[in-house]
Amino acid sequence: MRRALVGIVVVAVVATACSGSHRAASARRTIGQTVAVQLAALVNPFMGTGVGGKSVGEIHAFPGADLPFGMMQWGPDTAPQRAAGGGYLAGSTALTGFSLTHLSGPGCPVFGDVPVLPAVGSLPAAPERALASFAAANQVAKPGSYAVTLTQPHVRVELGVTTHTGLARFTFPRATEANLLLKVADSANGAQGAQARIVGDREVEGSVVSGHFCDTPGTYRLSFDARFDRPFTHVTAWRDARLIPGARSVDGQHSGIALTFDTTDGKPVLMKVGISFVSVGNAVANLETENRGWDLAAVTAAATNRWNALLGRIAIDGGTPSEQRTFASALYHSLLHPNVFSDDNGQYLGFDNRVHTTKDRVQYANFSGWDVYRSQIPLVALLAPHEASDMMQSLVNDAAQGGFLPKWPLANFETAEMNGDSADAIIAGVYAFGAHGFDARAALRAMVKGATTVGAGMGWDVARQDLDEYMSRGWVQGDRRDRTSLDYTIGGSETLEYAIDDFAIAQLASALGDAATAATFRARAENWRHLVDPATRYLAARRADGSFPPGPAFQESPLPGIGQDGWEEGNAIQYSWSVPQDLSGLFAAMGGNRAVVQRLDAFFARLDTSRKQPYDWAGNEPALGIPWEYDAAGAPSRTQDVVRRIASLYSDTPNGEPGNDDLGALASWYVWAAIGLYPETPGRATLFMSTPLFSHVAITLPDGRQLVLDAPGTSAQDRYVQSVSATGISSPPHACGSSPVWQCAWLPASVLTTGAHLAFTLAAQPSPTWATSPAAAPPSGP
Repeated sequence: MRRALVGIVVVAVVATACSGSHRAASARRTIGQTVAVQLAALVNPFMGTGVGGKSVGEIHAFPGADLPFGMMQWGPDTAPQRAAGGGYLAGSTALTGFSLTHLSGPGCPVFGDVPVLPAVGSLPAAPERALASFAAANQVAKPGSYAVTLTQPHVRVELGVTTHTGLARFTFPRATEANLLLKVADSANGAQGAQARIVGDREVEGSVVSGHFCDTPGTYRLSFDARFDRPFTHVTAWRDARLIPGARSVDGQHSGIALTFDTTDGKPVLMKVGISFVSVGNAVANLETENRGWDLAAVTAAATNRWNALLGRIAIDGGTPSEQRTFASALYHSLLHPNVFSDDNGQYLGFDNRVHTTKDRVQYANFSGWDVYRSQIPLVALLAPHEASDMMQSLVNDAAQGGFLPKWPLANFETAEMNGDSADAIIAGVYAFGAHGFDARAALRAMVKGATTVGAGMGWDVARQDLDEYMSRGWVQGDRRDRTSLDYTIGGSETLEYAIDDFAIAQLASALGDAATAATFRARAENWRHLVDPATRYLAARRADGSFPPGPAFQESPLPGIGQDGWEEGNAIQYSWSVPQDLSGLFAAMGGNRAVVQRLDAFFARLDTSRKQPYDWAGNEPALGIPWEYDAAGAPSRTQDVVRRIASLYSDTPNGEPGNDDLGALASWYVWAAIGLYPETPGRATLFMSTPLFSHVAITLPDGRQLVLDAPGTSAQDRYVQSVSATGISSPPHACGSSPVWQCAWLPASVLTTGAHLAFTLAAQPSPTWATSPAAAPPSGP
């Protein structure tokens, strides 16, 4: 990125506990110790590198060196399994190398391009399969840097990055055969082709073609240019299982280059590398623009500063040290993606496979659409509106070049993972959160095109599968199969996702003054009603003849290993709450608030189960907004309780998330939960409320104003709101009380522009009156 992020220094305050169950909102915070810290110092990049909930398994977070939204993500890949996307699995003791690109927690293997592995002595017969051993205790990972001392061979590896480049220091033992194996063709999903060429006596350039994310057709080409601070003494190429001594170029699906250095002088070998998805020439230019020297300390310090600038837009006081670390780590993981895709000269490879050049913008890629539209993208829009605007323009560019907005774009192609048309919710959400620096009218045209054009899309996939049925009936029959994911049926969830997407289109159209389009899609957003089963008052995936499945709302599927037919990664009970655009309508259809609260209580009787049980599955995205729905049912104390219970599933440990992080989707939920706010409705910036985890939270808005939440005495016991004092809210709704008394469990979008100050009075027991009246419910309905 060409523009520096401006941030603040965070002051973490450890507050002493007050006596008594009630905490006056106006009470002065008692400070036992004040420690000036920068939030990056609290981050544990290894959070989420282990195993989450039982039904999901590995979390797949990435622990290496990176920048916010950076292209270069240089880090370790473990063996024998290179964990999907993140490359690293906690508990492993062997490494395949340190590759240049990663995604954090996507659930399928991807990237892991050009692993670099140190070796000492004679070259192994099969360099591509060579490993190094390490101990977890010998690693140090921080935002922007990673280091480890390998046990075999005994080599110290230290990595730092800029946006498009990296700098490494390899400290070998004194040896005449200190080797670096460049596994050019060893991407996480293998290579369709690779090539490398020696330039002079201290440079290697090349490229690799890989892809097929989650078994989809698309591929990308990553080019690189690597330079060294000393000449290599020998070069050995390999192709397949054959070593080729002295070869200065090589290509093939199993090929690479081994570089040998003389380190008898005891000095480390320094390597810097630039990457590009356009060309080797651009990789060279990126390297020369961003990384001219050999000062690793300067590179890592600059990366740390970049992270502190962005992380520092949220300041926290109080909480336990573990809660502070978990918050910092979750916020960090929320800001790794999407990724810079254009080079320093503005060039990038478009969806038409042509080279395009941006003007005063950055092109981004890698949008985990279905996963991130709920909480991660709104968080990016809140904290980095300039970057979020460029991200939205990137999607508009993708649509201009590829025909339609992508749903799950990786590099410059569509993977079409998951159901729905989530670019609609992403774009409308970013606009609602105040990031307007993109061509919103072009975005709206692309959204409408995708929502009304049957059977056409980008390449092998269509913009909205089953759109003809959805438009003619208002729903998709339950036995429709997903084109890209596992072999299960998704008609029910597809219907609900399209209704959410239509609502998002209506919201953006309304904001842009297009009343006709807003009215059309506002009506389509009501299509969820077609799935209300009158027998159960839950939502159900309807059969081809329009009938509802007989029996209770939840039934085991006849398909082995699958929960219930008709739902993408979920079941009817879990998806019955996926109407965030019209909670009042949904609750009325279910029999009213009392019935809804009873059903939610039963739903949350068990936390983080699986798609095969009619309970909460906190490790999966459709569940993220459900705890906050009590706010709309007149039972905000239940939101306060359940959010805290689910937040306890997170920690600053390798096993510290309840499921795949999915490019920050789950991590961002924790950030919102810890703040005590949540963007419940895609396409709106209304924030539902819970109890802040910290005694003080200050969010710095783009113009320097702040949204501040003070909750003195907040704790696992004192989690229930008794009253809220609010100042600075512009034109508060009458039902929410008169300033400073705030009687609603939600905040209007205006607080993201004007800022506000909220002060909470908390207790160990729920309040029977605060925000419980029907008039105090959040805005709902199309």
